[in-house]
Amino acid sequence: MSGILVWSLILALTALTKAQRRPFPSESHDKPGVLCLNGGSSLSSLSGRHLLCLCAEGFSGSRCETDTSVSCFDGIGQLYVGPVSKSASGRECLEWDSEKALEIGVYLKSLIVGGHKHCRNPDFSRRPWCFVKTPSGIMKEDCDIPRCSKDHGSDQDSLAVSQSGWRCGQAEGRSMKVVGGALSMLERHPWMAAIYSRKSRGRFFTCGGSLISPCWILTAAHCFPDGAQTLVHKLSVVLGKKAINETDVQSEQEFRVSELFIHEHFDNTDGNFNNDIALLKIRGPDGRCAKESSSVKTVCIPGPNVSLSDGTSCTVTGYGREHEGSWFYSQYLKEAQVKILSQDLCSSKEYYGNMITENMLCAGSPDWSSDACKGDSGGPLVCRVQDRVFLFGVVSWGEGCSRAFRPGVYAKVSNYYHWILEKSGLTSLS
Repeated sequence: MSGILVWSLILALTALTKAQRRPFPSESHDKPGVLCLNGGSSLSSLSGRHLLCLCAEGFSGSRCETDTSVSCFDGIGQLYVGPVSKSASGRECLEWDSEKALEIGVYLKSLIVGGHKHCRNPDFSRRPWCFVKTPSGIMKEDCDIPRCSKDHGSDQDSLAVSQSGWRCGQAEGRSMKVVGGALSMLERHPWMAAIYSRKSRGRFFTCGGSLISPCWILTAAHCFPDGAQTLVHKLSVVLGKKAINETDVQSEQEFRVSELFIHEHFDNTDGNFNNDIALLKIRGPDGRCAKESSSVKTVCIPGPNVSLSDGTSCTVTGYGREHEGSWFYSQYLKEAQVKILSQDLCSSKEYYGNMITENMLCAGSPDWSSDACKGDSGGPLVCRVQDRVFLFGVVSWGEGCSRAFRPGVYAKVSNYYHWILEKSGLTSLS
C-alpha cells in the first residue's frame, strides 16, 4: 500500500507544478484526446485510467472548462468560458449534456465541453446562451453577460451594417392604381420580405416582413402559432419578390432562417395580439446576408417612442387578399394609402374600445376603401419622413377588411427599438 501512496503523491506533485502556468486564450480550445483544458493536468490511476483534472489557478470544472475570472465577452462570445450559468430572464441553465437539452440541440453534442451548465456560444449565435426550462418547455435563451468593450463589441451583423454602405429608407419607382390599392413596383418597397414555411405538401407563403438590416427581418409574432416550438429550419425568406407564386432570379434573393425571436410578452389572450412583433435572422447558402440592389434595401426604424401626427399619410404593402371574402391572396405585391388615426379615436367605443394598447397604432382610409387584409400579416406600414422611409407599423390584426370604423391595427415599431437592438445585437438601426 505504501508504494501506491508514494506513486500517487509523485503524480499529484508533478501535475500541480504543471498547473501553475496560466494559458493563453489560444490554448483554451478543446482538442481530440485532451482530457483537461486550459492548462489542467490529468491525474491517473496506476492502471493509467483518468481519475480527475488538476486545474490551473483561476479555472474550475470537471475538465477545467470554466475560467472563474472572466466577467465579460468579446465579439459574439465564441471563446467565452466564464462561470455565468443563468439566462437573462434569471432562469437557471440546464447542463449541456442533459438528456432533454441534447434532444433539442443534438447538433451541439460534439461541440460542448464538459458536463456543466455555464453559458456558452457553440453555434455562432450573437452572444453566449444556454438551454432553460420554461412553462412552454425547454428553450434557448441569451445570457445576461456584458460585452468587454462597448465600442468594439458589436457582432458580425452590426459590422455588416456599418461597412456595407447601406442607407436605410431609400426607394424609387411609381405605382399603377387599381381598386382598393395599387400594384407596387419592387423599387418602391425594396425592404418587403416574403416568409415561407415548408410542409409535407411543399412550400407555402406564411407572412410578410421587412428587411431592417442585411441579416434581420422584422415581422409579426402571430405568424408563428407554434411559438418557441417553431421549427426554424422549415422557414425561408425571399427578398425582391414581385409575386408569391412566381420566381424572378434577376431580382430575388433567398435565405434560410437561422434564428427566430418572438417577443417574450406576446399575448393574444384578449384576441388583440399585444406585443405582436418578431425577428428573423437570415443567412444565404453561402453564409452571407442580403446584398443591396435596386429591389433589395433596408427600411429605417424610428427612434424609441417616436410617433406621427394624426392624419399622417402612410403606405401598407403585402401579398394578401384583395377583398375580405376572397379565397385567394393577391399573389402580386400591392400597396394602399392609409392615414394614422389617433389613439383616443381608435380606442373609443365606436371603434375597438379597450382592445387597443399602447403598443399598437391604427390606420385606415377616410372612406374605408383601403386596408390591410388576411395574408398581409407581418408586412410593413411605412411613412416618409423628409427624404427617408421609416417602418412605423407591422401588420397585426383588424376586424374584417375595409370595414367602417374597423381600421387596420399595427404593432407600433418605435416601442420596440431597444428590444430589436437587444435581440439582434445591432448597435444602430439607421
